[in-house]
Amino acid sequence: MEIGMLPISASKRGKLLAAGYTTLHSIATTSITHLATDIEVSESEALEILNFATRNSALERSSGSNTNVIQVGGQTAWDMLNEERFSSSITTSCADLDNILGGGINCKEVTEIGGVPGIGKTQIGIQLAVNVQIPLDYGGLGGKAIYIDTEGSFMVERVLQIAEACIEDMSEYSHHFHKDNQAYGVKMHPNSILENIFYFRVCSYTEQIALVNYLDKFVTEHKDVKIIIIDSVTFHFRQDFEDMALRTRLLGEMSLKLMKLAKNFSLAVVMLNQVTTKHVEGSFQLTLALGDSWSHSCTNRIILYWNGDERHAYIDKSPSLKSASAPYSVTSRGIRNSTSSSKRIKMV
Repeated sequence: MEIGMLPISASKRGKLLAAGYTTLHSIATTSITHLATDIEVSESEALEILNFATRNSALERSSGSNTNVIQVGGQTAWDMLNEERFSSSITTSCADLDNILGGGINCKEVTEIGGVPGIGKTQIGIQLAVNVQIPLDYGGLGGKAIYIDTEGSFMVERVLQIAEACIEDMSEYSHHFHKDNQAYGVKMHPNSILENIFYFRVCSYTEQIALVNYLDKFVTEHKDVKIIIIDSVTFHFRQDFEDMALRTRLLGEMSLKLMKLAKNFSLAVVMLNQVTTKHVEGSFQLTLALGDSWSHSCTNRIILYWNGDERHAYIDKSPSLKSASAPYSVTSRGIRNSTSSSKRIKMV
């Protein structure tokens, strides 16, 4: 049971979220004084909230929910290896990038993609939201996408453009391999691709936390969702945040929920990230926002960068992929192979 179900006013629920209380358990394990201070209420009001949270948190435990979690989590290493071997992936529409990623963006994993403005982060996010819908007959997942927009950079006209190009590519593939069989024609329409992208616009970090908490229920009701894209995950957490300990706590809880979503529903989570400067050995260098500790919140970390006038993607961190870089292009049709005649995939 989440705090959205507490019998309190919406303003108090908002204060709880803003203070980092995202579950009944997190409320039940704090003190009356801390709770009253954090959400700016009297100690008597804090006691009522604490008592309710404690009672319901205990009921959830007694119902066996914790036991079920342990049973589901019990798994042999052999099972895990087989799961990885047969795990699904979503193509990026760039063959070179797919190659270093082992086929594309993997389901059941959280992938962070970061880079400077204009490098193509949002373009990759939109491309993935379209490509996840490629039918099974064409090597896709036939799924749907959730797109969480924190910056207002989502462009529906661009989505339509990429969707049209995707259908054209599938039609060309179908015509090439099934020249004499009209039954293999592509039956998708660009409008249907747009209908299968669930768009959420969030304007504050409290809204972002509340939405991430809601995703479990939403995906349960829409089991064909196969990717969640957050563009960008850090935007609201870099604005006027004075309490860094609170920020770290909120981000940690959010990343754990996203990892759990990816695992439980066999979907991909893609977090787009911004860059910041870091002082290293007397000079300033570009690094992904939120610091090195935030890199532990994802399975794979991909850094996008310019190499001259060519875009490159570099695998900075992954438990299963080799460090490597590959060029890619942002075209009118979406993400594609680099047009450079001298492109090379570099293994590091």
